[in-house]
Amino acid sequence: MPFHLRDSIRYMSRMTPRRVANMVKVISSYYYSKYTKKTVQWGVPISISIEPTTSCNLRCPECPSGLRSFTRPTGMLKSDFFRQTIDALHKDLTYLIFYFQGEPYLNPEFLEMVKYAAGKRIYTATSTNAHYLTEENARKTVESGLDRLIISIDGTTQEVYEQYRVGGKLEKVLEGTRQIIRMKKEMKSSTPHVIFQFLVVRPNEHQIGDVKKLAKELGVDEVRLKTAQIYDFEDGSDLIPLQTKYSRYRKLATGKWEIKNPLNDHCWKLWHSCVVTWDGLVVPCCFDKDAQHRLGDLKLTPFREIWQAWPYQEFRASVLKGRSQIDICRNCTEGLSVWKE
Repeated sequence: MPFHLRDSIRYMSRMTPRRVANMVKVISSYYYSKYTKKTVQWGVPISISIEPTTSCNLRCPECPSGLRSFTRPTGMLKSDFFRQTIDALHKDLTYLIFYFQGEPYLNPEFLEMVKYAAGKRIYTATSTNAHYLTEENARKTVESGLDRLIISIDGTTQEVYEQYRVGGKLEKVLEGTRQIIRMKKEMKSSTPHVIFQFLVVRPNEHQIGDVKKLAKELGVDEVRLKTAQIYDFEDGSDLIPLQTKYSRYRKLATGKWEIKNPLNDHCWKLWHSCVVTWDGLVVPCCFDKDAQHRLGDLKLTPFREIWQAWPYQEFRASVLKGRSQIDICRNCTEGLSVWKE
């Protein structure tokens, strides 16, 4: 059976009548709001991202974790808080992403939390730089029931890889990949579905063919090419690739750059998902990396109250009114950022 089909079937197997009903409510709410410009939300999230930690071992140039540029504190998600959150949401939730900022494997309780969520029949995913995929961690990852493992690999030679993954070692990424593939075979497990994610930037765009070949040699299930977010893109950047289809931006006749996204006044993410930071803040999406748009605090208020309360509804309404007026939306490229290969 093709890997993509097996992964899709695995996700569909998590469905229950209640979860399907919730999906119908959320989809209906979104389209009603989109076309009437009246903000309604009849369901609860289909998917959430929860942040294991803001800490990271690398220094990537366009990442707040790598740049150490957060104004919010750095810390670790606690397992008791995580379990409380999942207990409140799991009956309706179908997809859980253990990632926002930072390197998940730095949290010593990370894989125990994955195991807890998997026990609730939630599809689980994470993204890692793979520097901590030791033999022990690879075994625990397979045992945890993690469904999807995204491995960031932004170069097929050390010289190219380290131009973006500053401080990283490509051989550690490759060895970590070998460990997880080997453990899957030894334990006769079809999970996790392993994805090589290749962030296309100018220094590595000539290695797109090489990363596909490397993934096949290692036994990786899938390759995804991702466009890079540039924070100060208006004057261009040495990271913007020359192959324009892999760029989020286009150059104008004036010499300035603009984002390709037309920024239509609607956003699916605000209806079907959200992000929870390691310390319990609820923010609208993954583009709010510094948690500037805080819609609630789970340490103080139950999630369902936050989801339906005025701040959340007002933020959804502001997107329907004028998405380009919201700071985190102006550099958003939902729908433009990933290609399956």
